[in-house]
Amino acid sequence: MPEDYSVAEIAAFLGAELRGDGALRISGLNTLKNAEPGELAFLANEKYASQLGSCNASAVILAPKHSATDNSGDEGSNATQYKGTVLILDNPYLGYARISQWFDRAPKAVAGIHPSAVIATSASIGASVTIAANAVVEANAVIGAGSYLGAGSFVGARSVVGANARISANVAIYHDVILGSDVTIHSGSVIGADGFGFAPDGAGQWQKIYQIGGVEIGDNVEIGACSTIDRGALGNTSIGNGVIIDNHVQIAHNAVIGNNCALAAYSGLAGSATLGNNVTLAGDACVVGHVTVCDNVQVTARGLVTKSITEPGSYSSGMPLMETREWRKNAVRVTQLDSIARRLKELEKN
Repeated sequence: MPEDYSVAEIAAFLGAELRGDGALRISGLNTLKNAEPGELAFLANEKYASQLGSCNASAVILAPKHSATDNSGDEGSNATQYKGTVLILDNPYLGYARISQWFDRAPKAVAGIHPSAVIATSASIGASVTIAANAVVEANAVIGAGSYLGAGSFVGARSVVGANARISANVAIYHDVILGSDVTIHSGSVIGADGFGFAPDGAGQWQKIYQIGGVEIGDNVEIGACSTIDRGALGNTSIGNGVIIDNHVQIAHNAVIGNNCALAAYSGLAGSATLGNNVTLAGDACVVGHVTVCDNVQVTARGLVTKSITEPGSYSSGMPLMETREWRKNAVRVTQLDSIARRLKELEKN
């Protein structure tokens, strides 16, 4: 692809209204604050609107409300601050997301198998597959057409990697894992390790429960770095289509995640927890085992789901940040709530 693009080309691709010089060339993307001539910026968060006036980008993607002509005479108005070329979209952040692929600088893989890769003779390797140095593909595994296995990656016996997957360096995919098409897994993640299954033997020791299920992951799923998805104890751990999983996320055995869910860093699902479709877990949010979260739920940062959620909406738990002295006072008061409630009940009787 070319090194740069005209603003007119970008506007046409995005379906944006163009105001200004469509012949300007764009060679990169940047923030409003840091953009230089030759770069494209965007305004998606209202808190950064004040940066429009000093933005040096050749063009900016704006929502209609920030691109309207302002007749108020207020020179500080956001609508009049940026005088350059603009692309007008209802959703500038989505526009930025779509155009970012044009400026992706990740090295492009060249199909082929590195001599140091170890591939079982019974493995099936599709057309135009790239397998990098020291990768391992075990017996009866299947690698779909157009897929990429990074250096040191591992695909276990009988596992299936769908078409056009990108498995980064040092990813471990254990045996009996099924990945759909267009799946991306970043470095250090482990798919299909044993779930945390142990039974107390009554004598103070633990008897391991062998995890004889697998993992199923749908199409168009992206998994960040150093995340873990455990195999099922009986049956499979299941991830739906279009799911996005951040770094350092733990998904325990037999968890079920519906389509188009988003799990931010340090979030986690305990065993046999179920998420419906379009569920978001913000950073460090957790779901305990054997509960179900219905469709269209958002759990805010550090939220702890301890019972099933049956109604869509946003849910929160925990105590937000405050000054330490105030937090200490409130922490003490929390421990006194039961006593206060009993005293209040006695007062109400009287």
